[in-house]
Amino acid sequence: MATKRNKDTSRTGYFGDFGGQFVPETLMTALRELAAEFESAMADEDFKAELDRCLREIGGRPSELYFCKRLTEQLGGGKVYLKREDMNHTGAHKINNTLGQALLALRMGKHRVIAETGAGQHGVATATAAAVFGLECDVYMGTEDMRRQALNVFRMELLGSRVVPVTSGQKTLKDACNEAMRDWMASVEHTHYILGSVTGPHPYPTMVREFQCCIGREARQQMLDVEGRLPNCIVACVGGGSNAAGIFAPMIDDDVKMVGVEAGGRNMSVGGHAAPLCAGEPGVLHGSLSYVLQDADGQTAPVHSISAGLDYPGVGPQHSYWRDTGRVRYTTASDDEALDALVALARAEGIIAALESAHAVAEAMKIAPTMGADEILLINLSGRGDKDCNEIGEILERRGKGFQTGAP
Repeated sequence: MATKRNKDTSRTGYFGDFGGQFVPETLMTALRELAAEFESAMADEDFKAELDRCLREIGGRPSELYFCKRLTEQLGGGKVYLKREDMNHTGAHKINNTLGQALLALRMGKHRVIAETGAGQHGVATATAAAVFGLECDVYMGTEDMRRQALNVFRMELLGSRVVPVTSGQKTLKDACNEAMRDWMASVEHTHYILGSVTGPHPYPTMVREFQCCIGREARQQMLDVEGRLPNCIVACVGGGSNAAGIFAPMIDDDVKMVGVEAGGRNMSVGGHAAPLCAGEPGVLHGSLSYVLQDADGQTAPVHSISAGLDYPGVGPQHSYWRDTGRVRYTTASDDEALDALVALARAEGIIAALESAHAVAEAMKIAPTMGADEILLINLSGRGDKDCNEIGEILERRGKGFQTGAP
Protein backbone atom coordinates (compact mmCIF):
# COMPACT_ATOMS: atom_id res chain seq x y z
CA MET A 1 0.00 0.00 0.00
CA ALA A 2 1.54 3.31 -1.04
CA THR A 3 1.98 5.76 1.81
CA LYS A 4 1.95 8.86 -0.37
CA ARG A 5 -1.72 8.69 -1.29
CA ASN A 6 -2.72 8.51 2.37
CA LYS A 7 -1.11 11.83 3.25
CA ASP A 8 -3.12 15.06 3.17
CA THR A 9 -0.78 17.50 1.39
CA SER A 10 -3.30 20.17 0.35
CA ARG A 11 -4.23 23.54 1.87
CA THR A 12 -5.11 23.94 5.53
CA GLY A 13 -8.70 22.86 6.04
CA TYR A 14 -8.75 20.66 2.95
CA PHE A 15 -8.38 16.94 2.37
CA GLY A 16 -7.30 16.75 -1.24
CA ASP A 17 -10.02 18.74 -3.03
CA PHE A 18 -12.53 18.45 -0.18
CA GLY A 19 -13.24 20.64 2.85
CA GLY A 20 -12.92 24.39 3.12
CA GLN A 21 -15.01 27.11 4.75
CA PHE A 22 -18.12 27.87 2.70
CA VAL A 23 -19.95 30.00 5.24
CA PRO A 24 -21.31 33.56 5.61
CA GLU A 25 -18.74 36.20 6.53
CA THR A 26 -20.38 36.59 9.96
CA LEU A 27 -18.99 33.17 10.95
CA MET A 28 -15.44 33.59 9.67
CA THR A 29 -14.16 35.35 12.80
CA ALA A 30 -15.60 32.61 15.01
CA LEU A 31 -14.08 29.89 12.82
CA ARG A 32 -10.67 31.56 12.88
CA GLU A 33 -10.90 31.89 16.66
CA LEU A 34 -11.94 28.25 17.00
CA ALA A 35 -9.14 27.01 14.74
CA ALA A 36 -6.53 28.99 16.67
CA GLU A 37 -7.91 27.88 20.05
CA PHE A 38 -8.02 24.24 18.98
CA GLU A 39 -4.43 24.35 17.71
CA SER A 40 -3.33 26.00 20.95
CA ALA A 41 -5.23 23.46 23.08
CA MET A 42 -3.68 20.51 21.26
CA ALA A 43 -0.24 21.89 22.14
CA ASP A 44 -1.23 22.51 25.77
CA GLU A 45 -0.32 19.59 28.05
CA ASP A 46 -2.69 20.83 30.76
CA PHE A 47 -5.64 20.86 28.33
CA LYS A 48 -4.82 17.36 27.08
CA ALA A 49 -4.44 16.06 30.63
CA GLU A 50 -7.83 17.52 31.58
CA LEU A 51 -9.44 16.01 28.47
CA ASP A 52 -7.91 12.62 29.28
CA ARG A 53 -9.26 12.88 32.82
CA CYS A 54 -12.74 13.72 31.53
CA LEU A 55 -12.68 10.87 29.01
CA ARG A 56 -11.68 8.47 31.76
CA GLU A 57 -13.82 9.69 34.68
CA ILE A 58 -16.89 10.90 32.77
CA GLY A 59 -16.78 9.03 29.47
CA GLY A 60 -15.66 5.72 30.96
CA ARG A 61 -12.67 5.19 28.68
CA PRO A 62 -10.96 3.06 27.63
CA SER A 63 -13.84 1.21 25.97
CA GLU A 64 -13.52 -2.56 25.79
CA LEU A 65 -12.31 -4.76 22.94
CA TYR A 66 -14.68 -7.74 22.74
CA PHE A 67 -14.24 -11.06 20.91
CA CYS A 68 -17.52 -12.30 19.39
CA LYS A 69 -17.01 -16.02 19.99
CA ARG A 70 -20.50 -17.24 19.07
CA LEU A 71 -20.96 -14.89 16.12
CA THR A 72 -17.55 -15.93 14.78
CA GLU A 73 -18.55 -19.59 15.03
CA GLN A 74 -21.90 -18.95 13.33
CA LEU A 75 -20.41 -16.98 10.44
CA GLY A 76 -17.29 -19.07 9.90
CA GLY A 77 -14.13 -17.50 8.54
CA GLY A 78 -12.30 -14.72 10.37
CA LYS A 79 -12.36 -13.74 14.01
CA VAL A 80 -14.88 -10.97 14.73
CA TYR A 81 -14.09 -8.35 17.37
CA LEU A 82 -16.06 -5.31 18.55
CA LYS A 83 -14.69 -1.98 19.73
CA ARG A 84 -17.31 -1.32 22.39
CA GLU A 85 -18.12 2.39 22.07
CA ASP A 86 -21.64 1.41 23.11
CA MET A 87 -20.26 1.00 26.64
CA ASN A 88 -19.30 4.68 26.97
CA HIS A 89 -21.27 6.96 29.27
CA THR A 90 -24.34 8.19 27.33
CA GLY A 91 -24.19 5.06 25.15
CA ALA A 92 -22.11 6.04 22.12
CA HIS A 93 -18.86 7.51 20.82
CA LYS A 94 -20.35 11.01 20.81
CA ILE A 95 -19.22 11.81 24.37
CA ASN A 96 -15.55 11.80 23.23
CA ASN A 97 -16.15 14.84 21.02
CA THR A 98 -18.56 16.77 23.23
CA LEU A 99 -16.23 16.70 26.23
CA GLY A 100 -13.41 18.05 24.09
CA GLN A 101 -15.52 20.81 22.54
CA ALA A 102 -17.07 21.80 25.88
CA LEU A 103 -13.58 22.28 27.29
CA LEU A 104 -12.77 24.45 24.26
CA ALA A 105 -15.92 26.50 24.87
CA LEU A 106 -14.77 27.19 28.42
CA ARG A 107 -11.30 28.03 27.14
CA MET A 108 -12.85 30.60 24.76
CA GLY A 109 -15.05 32.10 27.49
CA LYS A 110 -18.33 30.96 25.88
CA HIS A 111 -21.14 30.27 28.37
CA ARG A 112 -23.66 28.76 25.92
CA VAL A 113 -23.43 25.78 23.59
CA ILE A 114 -25.75 24.55 20.86
CA ALA A 115 -25.86 21.31 18.91
CA GLU A 116 -27.75 19.46 16.22
CA THR A 117 -28.83 15.86 16.66
CA GLY A 118 -30.53 13.11 14.67
CA ALA A 119 -30.45 9.88 16.63
CA GLY A 120 -30.23 11.97 19.79
CA GLN A 121 -26.91 10.51 20.97
CA HIS A 122 -24.93 13.63 20.12
CA GLY A 123 -27.63 15.71 21.75
CA VAL A 124 -27.48 13.63 24.93
CA ALA A 125 -23.68 13.77 24.94
CA THR A 126 -23.75 17.56 24.47
CA ALA A 127 -26.35 17.94 27.21
CA THR A 128 -24.20 15.78 29.47
CA ALA A 129 -21.09 17.87 28.87
CA ALA A 130 -23.10 21.06 29.39
CA ALA A 131 -24.40 19.77 32.72
CA VAL A 132 -20.91 18.76 33.84
CA PHE A 133 -19.42 22.18 33.06
CA GLY A 134 -22.42 24.39 33.88
CA LEU A 135 -23.10 25.59 30.33
CA GLU A 136 -26.42 26.74 28.91
CA CYS A 137 -27.43 24.30 26.14
CA ASP A 138 -29.95 24.20 23.28
CA VAL A 139 -30.18 21.17 21.00
CA TYR A 140 -31.89 21.35 17.59
CA MET A 141 -33.74 18.20 16.53
CA GLY A 142 -36.17 17.45 13.71
CA THR A 143 -39.65 16.53 14.87
CA GLU A 144 -39.53 13.23 12.95
CA ASP A 145 -36.38 12.31 14.86
CA MET A 146 -37.97 13.49 18.10
CA ARG A 147 -40.79 11.04 17.44
CA ARG A 148 -38.58 8.03 16.82
CA GLN A 149 -36.01 8.97 19.48
CA ALA A 150 -38.36 10.05 22.27
CA LEU A 151 -36.18 8.46 24.97
CA ASN A 152 -33.23 10.66 24.05
CA VAL A 153 -35.44 13.77 24.01
CA PHE A 154 -36.40 12.97 27.60
CA ARG A 155 -32.76 12.38 28.55
CA MET A 156 -31.65 15.76 27.14
CA GLU A 157 -34.41 17.59 28.99
CA LEU A 158 -33.66 15.71 32.21
CA LEU A 159 -30.04 16.85 31.90
CA GLY A 160 -31.22 20.47 31.80
CA SER A 161 -30.96 21.21 28.08
CA ARG A 162 -33.68 22.64 25.87
CA VAL A 163 -34.64 20.54 22.83
CA VAL A 164 -35.70 22.88 20.01
CA PRO A 165 -38.13 21.18 17.57
CA VAL A 166 -37.36 21.66 13.87
CA THR A 167 -40.38 21.41 11.56
CA SER A 168 -38.82 22.40 8.22
CA GLY A 169 -37.87 20.06 5.36
CA GLN A 170 -37.93 16.36 6.19
CA LYS A 171 -37.76 17.24 9.91
CA THR A 172 -34.54 15.23 10.31
CA LEU A 173 -30.80 15.78 10.78
CA LYS A 174 -30.07 18.06 7.82
CA ASP A 175 -32.85 20.40 8.90
CA ALA A 176 -31.58 20.41 12.50
CA CYS A 177 -28.12 21.38 11.17
CA ASN A 178 -29.66 24.26 9.20
CA GLU A 179 -31.34 25.68 12.30
CA ALA A 180 -28.26 25.24 14.49
CA MET A 181 -26.17 27.15 11.93
CA ARG A 182 -28.76 29.97 11.89
CA ASP A 183 -28.67 30.17 15.69
CA TRP A 184 -24.87 30.30 15.70
CA MET A 185 -24.79 33.14 13.19
CA ALA A 186 -27.03 35.19 15.47
CA SER A 187 -25.28 34.35 18.76
CA VAL A 188 -21.66 33.68 17.86
CA GLU A 189 -20.21 36.15 20.38
CA HIS A 190 -21.27 34.08 23.39
CA THR A 191 -22.19 30.70 21.86
CA HIS A 192 -20.08 27.76 20.71
CA TYR A 193 -21.59 25.31 18.23
CA ILE A 194 -20.68 21.74 19.24
CA LEU A 195 -21.00 20.16 15.81
CA GLY A 196 -21.40 16.41 16.14
CA SER A 197 -19.52 14.92 13.21
CA VAL A 198 -16.52 15.33 10.90
CA THR A 199 -18.59 17.61 8.67
CA GLY A 200 -18.97 21.37 8.42
CA PRO A 201 -16.40 24.10 7.78
CA HIS A 202 -12.77 23.93 8.90
CA PRO A 203 -11.69 23.31 11.66
CA TYR A 204 -14.62 21.01 12.55
CA PRO A 205 -13.69 17.98 10.37
CA THR A 206 -10.16 17.92 11.79
CA MET A 207 -11.17 18.83 15.33
CA VAL A 208 -13.94 16.25 15.67
CA ARG A 209 -11.71 13.57 14.12
CA GLU A 210 -8.96 14.32 16.63
CA PHE A 211 -11.36 14.17 19.57
CA GLN A 212 -12.59 10.79 18.26
CA CYS A 213 -9.12 9.34 17.54
CA CYS A 214 -9.04 7.93 21.08
CA ILE A 215 -11.13 5.10 19.57
CA GLY A 216 -8.51 4.08 17.03
CA ARG A 217 -5.52 4.63 19.31
CA GLU A 218 -7.06 2.38 21.95
CA ALA A 219 -8.17 -0.23 19.42
CA ARG A 220 -4.70 -0.34 17.87
CA GLN A 221 -3.01 -1.03 21.20
CA GLN A 222 -5.72 -3.44 22.35
CA MET A 223 -5.38 -5.55 19.19
CA LEU A 224 -1.60 -5.68 19.66
CA ASP A 225 -2.06 -6.67 23.30
CA VAL A 226 -4.66 -9.38 22.60
CA GLU A 227 -3.66 -10.77 19.20
CA GLY A 228 -0.11 -9.47 18.79
CA ARG A 229 -1.02 -7.79 15.50
CA LEU A 230 -3.42 -5.37 13.88
CA PRO A 231 -6.76 -6.46 12.39
CA ASN A 232 -6.92 -7.37 8.72
CA CYS A 233 -10.07 -5.30 8.25
CA ILE A 234 -11.97 -2.59 10.15
CA VAL A 235 -15.65 -1.88 9.47
CA ALA A 236 -17.59 1.18 10.67
CA CYS A 237 -20.89 2.83 9.79
CA VAL A 238 -20.77 6.22 8.09
CA GLY A 239 -23.32 9.01 8.37
CA GLY A 240 -21.38 12.22 8.84
CA GLY A 241 -18.55 9.85 9.66
CA SER A 242 -17.09 10.68 13.08
CA ASN A 243 -16.96 7.19 14.56
CA ALA A 244 -15.42 5.83 11.36
CA ALA A 245 -12.84 8.63 11.15
CA GLY A 246 -12.01 8.07 14.81
CA ILE A 247 -11.12 4.42 14.31
CA PHE A 248 -9.69 4.69 10.77
CA ALA A 249 -7.33 7.67 11.16
CA PRO A 250 -4.88 6.20 13.72
CA MET A 251 -4.36 3.15 11.47
CA ILE A 252 -4.71 4.82 8.07
CA ASP A 253 -1.04 4.27 7.21
CA ASP A 254 -1.03 0.64 8.38
CA ASP A 255 -1.68 -2.35 6.16
CA VAL A 256 -5.30 -2.66 7.29
CA LYS A 257 -8.32 -2.79 4.99
CA MET A 258 -11.05 -0.34 5.91
CA VAL A 259 -14.73 -0.38 4.99
CA GLY A 260 -17.27 2.37 5.64
CA VAL A 261 -20.94 1.42 5.49
CA GLU A 262 -23.58 3.96 4.49
CA ALA A 263 -27.35 3.71 4.77
CA GLY A 264 -28.79 1.83 1.79
CA GLY A 265 -32.29 2.51 3.12
CA ARG A 266 -35.29 1.06 1.28
CA ASN A 267 -33.61 1.16 -2.14
CA MET A 268 -30.97 3.12 -4.04
CA SER A 269 -33.39 5.40 -5.88
CA VAL A 270 -33.47 9.13 -5.06
CA GLY A 271 -35.03 9.60 -1.64
CA GLY A 272 -34.75 5.92 -0.77
CA HIS A 273 -31.32 5.94 0.88
CA ALA A 274 -28.62 8.11 2.54
CA ALA A 275 -25.40 7.08 0.79
CA PRO A 276 -23.57 10.15 -0.60
CA LEU A 277 -20.21 8.40 -0.97
CA CYS A 278 -21.77 5.60 -3.00
CA ALA A 279 -24.33 7.60 -4.99
CA GLY A 280 -23.61 11.32 -4.56
CA GLU A 281 -21.63 14.02 -6.34
CA PRO A 282 -19.25 16.68 -5.02
CA GLY A 283 -21.12 19.68 -3.65
CA VAL A 284 -21.27 22.14 -0.77
CA LEU A 285 -23.39 21.37 2.29
CA HIS A 286 -23.21 22.96 5.73
CA GLY A 287 -19.96 24.77 5.08
CA SER A 288 -17.70 22.29 3.32
CA LEU A 289 -17.17 20.69 -0.08
CA SER A 290 -17.78 16.96 0.04
CA TYR A 291 -19.92 14.26 -1.56
CA VAL A 292 -23.59 15.22 -1.34
CA LEU A 293 -26.80 13.58 -2.52
CA GLN A 294 -28.32 15.93 -5.10
CA ASP A 295 -31.27 15.95 -7.47
CA ALA A 296 -31.11 16.73 -11.22
CA ASP A 297 -31.13 20.48 -10.47
CA GLY A 298 -28.22 20.25 -8.03
CA GLN A 299 -30.44 20.73 -4.97
CA THR A 300 -29.87 18.60 -1.88
CA ALA A 301 -31.89 15.40 -2.35
CA PRO A 302 -34.26 13.90 0.22
CA VAL A 303 -32.85 10.94 2.14
CA HIS A 304 -34.10 7.95 4.08
CA SER A 305 -32.66 5.54 6.62
CA ILE A 306 -34.12 3.32 9.28
CA SER A 307 -31.51 4.91 11.56
CA ALA A 308 -31.91 8.57 12.49
CA GLY A 309 -28.14 9.03 12.85
CA LEU A 310 -27.37 8.03 9.25
CA ASP A 311 -30.28 10.00 7.76
CA TYR A 312 -28.06 12.73 6.26
CA PRO A 313 -27.36 13.71 2.61
CA GLY A 314 -23.70 14.67 3.12
CA VAL A 315 -20.52 13.26 4.64
CA GLY A 316 -17.24 14.45 6.08
CA PRO A 317 -14.64 15.76 3.58
CA GLN A 318 -11.91 13.40 4.77
CA HIS A 319 -14.13 10.43 3.93
CA SER A 320 -14.58 11.94 0.47
CA TYR A 321 -10.79 12.14 0.18
CA TRP A 322 -10.36 8.54 1.35
CA ARG A 323 -13.03 7.46 -1.15
CA ASP A 324 -11.36 9.15 -4.11
CA THR A 325 -7.87 7.90 -3.20
CA GLY A 326 -9.22 4.36 -2.74
CA ARG A 327 -7.82 4.09 0.78
CA VAL A 328 -11.22 3.19 2.24
CA ARG A 329 -13.90 1.16 0.49
CA TYR A 330 -17.43 2.46 0.97
CA THR A 331 -20.57 0.38 0.57
CA THR A 332 -24.16 0.26 1.81
CA ALA A 333 -26.40 -1.85 4.00
CA SER A 334 -30.16 -1.71 3.53
CA ASP A 335 -32.73 -1.14 6.27
CA ASP A 336 -33.59 -4.84 6.29
CA GLU A 337 -29.95 -5.91 6.40
CA ALA A 338 -29.26 -3.61 9.35
CA LEU A 339 -32.33 -4.88 11.19
CA ASP A 340 -31.35 -8.51 10.64
CA ALA A 341 -27.78 -7.80 11.76
CA LEU A 342 -29.04 -6.11 14.93
CA VAL A 343 -31.08 -9.19 15.84
CA ALA A 344 -28.21 -11.53 14.92
CA LEU A 345 -25.74 -9.76 17.21
CA ALA A 346 -28.24 -9.55 20.05
CA ARG A 347 -28.96 -13.28 19.92
CA ALA A 348 -25.37 -14.39 19.42
CA GLU A 349 -23.62 -12.09 21.89
CA GLY A 350 -26.26 -10.48 24.11
CA ILE A 351 -25.43 -7.03 22.72
CA ILE A 352 -28.15 -4.75 21.34
CA ALA A 353 -26.46 -2.37 18.91
CA ALA A 354 -27.71 1.00 17.74
CA LEU A 355 -29.36 0.86 14.32
CA GLU A 356 -26.49 2.99 13.01
CA SER A 357 -23.88 0.49 14.22
CA ALA A 358 -25.97 -2.41 12.91
CA HIS A 359 -25.14 -1.25 9.37
CA ALA A 360 -21.48 -2.01 10.09
CA VAL A 361 -22.42 -5.37 11.60
CA ALA A 362 -24.40 -6.22 8.45
CA GLU A 363 -21.37 -5.65 6.22
CA ALA A 364 -19.10 -7.52 8.63
CA MET A 365 -21.43 -10.51 8.42
CA LYS A 366 -20.75 -10.55 4.66
CA ILE A 367 -16.99 -10.12 4.96
CA ALA A 368 -16.15 -12.49 7.82
CA PRO A 369 -17.11 -15.73 5.99
CA THR A 370 -14.73 -14.79 3.15
CA MET A 371 -11.75 -14.48 5.50
CA GLY A 372 -9.35 -17.11 6.72
CA ALA A 373 -9.68 -18.49 10.24
CA ASP A 374 -6.47 -16.73 11.25
CA GLU A 375 -7.65 -13.33 10.01
CA ILE A 376 -9.24 -10.63 12.16
CA LEU A 377 -12.21 -8.34 11.48
CA LEU A 378 -12.85 -5.42 13.83
CA ILE A 379 -16.24 -3.68 13.97
CA ASN A 380 -16.54 -0.26 15.56
CA LEU A 381 -19.76 -0.66 17.53
CA SER A 382 -20.44 3.06 17.74
CA GLY A 383 -23.50 2.97 19.99
CA ARG A 384 -26.06 0.89 21.85
CA GLY A 385 -29.64 0.32 20.82
CA ASP A 386 -31.74 1.25 23.85
CA LYS A 387 -32.88 4.36 21.96
CA ASP A 388 -34.08 2.27 19.00
CA CYS A 389 -36.05 -0.49 20.73
CA ASN A 390 -39.50 1.11 20.44
CA GLU A 391 -38.92 2.01 16.79
CA ILE A 392 -37.61 -1.49 16.00
CA GLY A 393 -40.62 -3.10 17.63
CA GLU A 394 -43.03 -0.91 15.65
CA ILE A 395 -41.21 -1.60 12.36
CA LEU A 396 -41.21 -5.35 12.91
CA GLU A 397 -44.88 -5.29 13.85
CA ARG A 398 -45.81 -3.26 10.75
CA ARG A 399 -43.90 -5.67 8.54
CA GLY A 400 -45.57 -8.63 10.19
CA LYS A 401 -42.18 -10.11 10.87
CA GLY A 402 -42.18 -10.16 14.64
CA PHE A 403 -38.68 -11.31 15.49
CA GLN A 404 -38.57 -13.97 12.80
CA THR A 405 -36.04 -12.14 10.64
CA GLY A 406 -34.09 -15.15 9.46
CA ALA A 407 -31.00 -13.88 11.29
CA PRO A 408 -28.69 -16.41 12.99
